[in-house]
Amino acid sequence: MELNKRSKVVTQGVQRSPNRAMLRAVGFGDDDFTKPIVGIANGYSTITPCNMGLNDLAVRAEAGARAAGAMPQMFGTITVSDGISMGTEGMKYSLVSREVIADAIETACNGQSMDGVLAIGGCDKNMPGAMIAIARMNIPGIFVYGGTIKPGNYEGRDLTVVSAFEAVGAYSGGKIDLAELTGVEQNACPGAGPVGACLQLIPCLRPLKQWG
Repeated sequence: MELNKRSKVVTQGVQRSPNRAMLRAVGFGDDDFTKPIVGIANGYSTITPCNMGLNDLAVRAEAGARAAGAMPQMFGTITVSDGISMGTEGMKYSLVSREVIADAIETACNGQSMDGVLAIGGCDKNMPGAMIAIARMNIPGIFVYGGTIKPGNYEGRDLTVVSAFEAVGAYSGGKIDLAELTGVEQNACPGAGPVGACLQLIPCLRPLKQWG
């Protein structure tokens, strides 16, 4: 089975000597030009905790692809955080960003004649964006989910970012004081990982029962 069916157009033949020269600069050796080129679409960024932990997975995926006999090529994608842009003009870019992500992955894979792609994401932008790209390109593709954020904890209660939205409602309604609102804010998102539920606007606007 020919695994480098697409990438051979840039790696094979005398006319592709300049192409190979460029690939040598990123780590290709003489024996690598017949290997399939697999894109690693890395959704890593520090813009949001949802994607903050993805680079470690991307590096491991890169090593795994290389160990399996492929030549991995890593590239990045953009992201927008609903939880951070909520209530601002930034929300106008949120859903649009899915198509931008899909376009970015498709552009990199098709522009570089990659034989397959492994996409790594962790939010409701790059997850559907990556799947849209994989479907459109019709090349072998795998999506890896980066894992969910651990719950925060405040005074014995498990928290998510939704808790912070709800705490704002509770504070505005006079059900909690500023100290409790601040405590929830400081503990709701303890580290890396998708928060997901931040898009559930209705519960975000409803104060928690435990606050009355």
